[in-house]
This record gives sequence, C-alpha cells and structure tokens, in this order.
Amino acid sequence: VWSLDRRGDFYCSFFIYKFECILCNHHQPKATPPLLPWMVDVKTEEEIIKMRAAGKAAREVLDIAGKAAQVGVTTDEIDALVHEETLKRGAYPSPLNYHGFPKSCCTSVNEIICHGIPDDRKLQEGDIINIDITVYLDGYHGDCSEMFVIGDTDDNAKELLQATYDCWVSAMNMVKPGRDYKDIGGIIEDYVTPKGFTTVRNFCGHGIGSVFHSTPNILHYRNNEPAGQMAYGHTFTIEPMICEGVAKHVSWPDEWTAATADGKRTAQFEHTLLVTHDGVEPLTGKLPTSPVQFWEEKSKIHKGIWLGTGTRSE
Repeated sequence: VWSLDRRGDFYCSFFIYKFECILCNHHQPKATPPLLPWMVDVKTEEEIIKMRAAGKAAREVLDIAGKAAQVGVTTDEIDALVHEETLKRGAYPSPLNYHGFPKSCCTSVNEIICHGIPDDRKLQEGDIINIDITVYLDGYHGDCSEMFVIGDTDDNAKELLQATYDCWVSAMNMVKPGRDYKDIGGIIEDYVTPKGFTTVRNFCGHGIGSVFHSTPNILHYRNNEPAGQMAYGHTFTIEPMICEGVAKHVSWPDEWTAATADGKRTAQFEHTLLVTHDGVEPLTGKLPTSPVQFWEEKSKIHKGIWLGTGTRSE
C-alpha cells in the first residue's frame, strides 16, 4: 500500500509524487522511477522472469504466514516466521527498514486498514487479519496480501470479506493492454457501494519492479487522474481496502498504523500483476498447495482460485 502523505490525506499532486519517488529511490536499488504519473516502466522479458520468481517466493511466504495465523498466536510470531522463510528463499523482506518500518511484514487486524506493525497481541477467535508480504529477490520485489479468519467469525465480517474479494477480482478482470488505469477505481467503488461498504481513498496500489513503489498510482475509487494506459510489460498492484463503516482513517502514534476512524472492520487483498499481450497474469498467484478460502468458493465473480485472464506470456 502506498500513501504519498502518511500523516494526512492522500492526494495526487505532481510535486508530492516527485518527492516520494526520490525517497523511494534513496531506499531502493536501481534507477529513479519515472516522475510523471502516466509514465510506466515496461519490463523486459528477463525482468518478467525475475518478477515471476519474486512473486512466487512472496506467495509461498504468505501461504506459510496464513497457516500460522491461529488463535493464541501473536503477530510478532508471524513476523518472525515471515522473516525466516523469506531468508530461506534467498530474499530480503522488503518492508524491513523501509522508511524506518521496524518489521518484515504488515499484519492488520480487524479495524486496521494497513501498515499494522506486528506486536505481542494474541490473535483471538473471530478476528480477521490481513497479512501483507513483500520480498526482494534477485533485484525485484513481489508484493501480495490476503485476509485470514481466526477460527470462525460473524456473518457481517464474512459479507465484508466476500465483497472485498469480489470487487478486487472484478477490477483485475478488466486489466488488458489499452485500458485506462483510472478506470480500476470505478469498478471497485461501484461494486461495494450498493452493498453498504466504503473504499479507502488515502492509500493506493502502485507500480512495482526493481523499485518497491513507482508509477502508476492505482486509486481504488472513481477518479479521473492521468495514470496512463495499460501496456504489455507493465507490473503493478491492485489492493482495495474496503470498510464496514467510514473510509476515513486515523494514524497511530507509531506513524505507520492506519485504523478506521470509527473502529469498524476493514479488509484487503493484493496481487502483483503483469499486463500480458491479451490480459493479466498474477505474479503472486496462488499455487497448487495454496489454501482455498470460502470467498473463492462462493464468489459471484470467479469461483475457485483466480489465475488471471488471457494467454500467459512466456
């Protein structure tokens, strides 16, 4: 999740955007990303291969972290596991020390929208948690997140999870060369609003590659921002944050954790995506060993595991 102003409201200002890109470059290897919001880096075939590897590693770590999310387990314990499993794969946990972030993953429980810092709180029956994993492998980042239910939860939480998953898949289904990035947000907002949910505006998806966060900005609400058009070789994330109540957030004193202003619950899913010649490929897509969640089985948009559209690029 990328916010151009972690202490205030998100807004697409060219000057703020330029400043954030300079910060990103300071903390990440390789060249400065494009500074104009409609300029998007096109990955070479060699880069795509490396990003598939990073995406697969991120997925493997996320699956392991999700299995560990049980009643009585602390998010600190999950973070330690994430760190260990990332290093086992010859990768580095991208969040660790990123602009001072102190842990190897983000764990956002119940009312936490994003950037939750793992701590010693034990997970409880009925909690819903987003685990956000990014790994840096062979010069490239793979970024994904998923929701997990601790034990069982109430019907309202299940409706939130289902709506969040379905709006996310609906948005990913539209990805194809020639389409406008700005149209992603309208699909998400139009899906969740009639169901009584709201979509967060302060944080967005982002381009990704050798740099953790770059163009395009992926806004998860209806907008007319000049984010450019999708083209073969673009890699970016879609990661809507959907709320039971208001979409406004409050920032904790740690300057990272973002919680809903009304304390109601929120949910999020994320993939790193590759625009192919005729559709989209999730570089962090699920594996044959990945668990199938109830929202995948009950989805009205795509039943079962979503593995993209079109023909996979090789």
